[in-house]
Amino acid sequence: MIRALFGSTLIALAGAALAAQPICNHDSSATAALARLRAAMAQGRFIAYQPTSLQVVNGRPTLADAAGIRADLAVLRPRFDSLITYGAAHGAEAIPAIAASLGFRAVIVGVWNPFDAAELHAALSAAKENPTLVAGLSLGNEMVFGRRTGFAELAALIAQVHTQAPQVPISTTEPFHMFYARAALPLLGRLDFLLVNVHPIFQPWFRNAPDGNAAQFVVNVLAKLADAYCGPILIKETGVPTAPQDQGYTEQRQASFYEELRRRVPASDSHAFAYFSAFDAPWRVHDANPVPGDHSAEAHWGLYNAERRPKAVVARLPLLKAAAP
Repeated sequence: MIRALFGSTLIALAGAALAAQPICNHDSSATAALARLRAAMAQGRFIAYQPTSLQVVNGRPTLADAAGIRADLAVLRPRFDSLITYGAAHGAEAIPAIAASLGFRAVIVGVWNPFDAAELHAALSAAKENPTLVAGLSLGNEMVFGRRTGFAELAALIAQVHTQAPQVPISTTEPFHMFYARAALPLLGRLDFLLVNVHPIFQPWFRNAPDGNAAQFVVNVLAKLADAYCGPILIKETGVPTAPQDQGYTEQRQASFYEELRRRVPASDSHAFAYFSAFDAPWRVHDANPVPGDHSAEAHWGLYNAERRPKAVVARLPLLKAAAP
């Protein structure tokens, strides 16, 4: 989920040093799976997904039920064939098998706490049981930014997981500016592909700027990251919430932003973006957040609302190939 800094801090961090030469994980053994990931990036359509039935209330997660996951994915499948998830616990470990039964092309399995042995085991098991579907693992979401670990510790964990599952592409997710730091370079060298969160709405100019400016911001960030990292780059989170309207967020603006982004970032096997996110999550207004202030927009990132009804953006997305029976 979104854990982003605000404009002036981002601009300052944007001047931090990147690698002099692009970094890749040249020791990766996950060649076949990376080929599937590249194909999904170029030919499919990704969306970031958390089950509507998995909520965190007073710090305690509810259990996602299989029927709810299936209902969610059935709504998504006509327009999306690839998923990026956030966790492999509390019922979310069932997502890959259900996605496979509905004809999804690819799933990047998120591990919310990769230092939890049980959750990590569940994610690795899903990859083993669904080898043609699971296109990679994302070990943590904004863990360094959220001060849940450091770059060195995360790099060491990824090296360890590579030894356990050498055929599975491994990544992690951070806000884009975190990868600009010199301290991130050893971590970049461990990643088979790069997942990043790029949110123009936190820039000070966003509210009054044309949607083309916001899309171009994403393009510029992608280009800068490509100067530092030579593997596949998939933007995991970017977008516009649809409320509150008094903060400048509307369904029309969400739809317009994605139209601009599709035009400026055509999908390829090296660079692509995911839609963020699948469904509204009203509980997220009260979720823990490392950035102080009002977080009412957190409830409204979905392309569908919490009752799975589509917003304006969905009608503008062409249907994909029908799901397998």
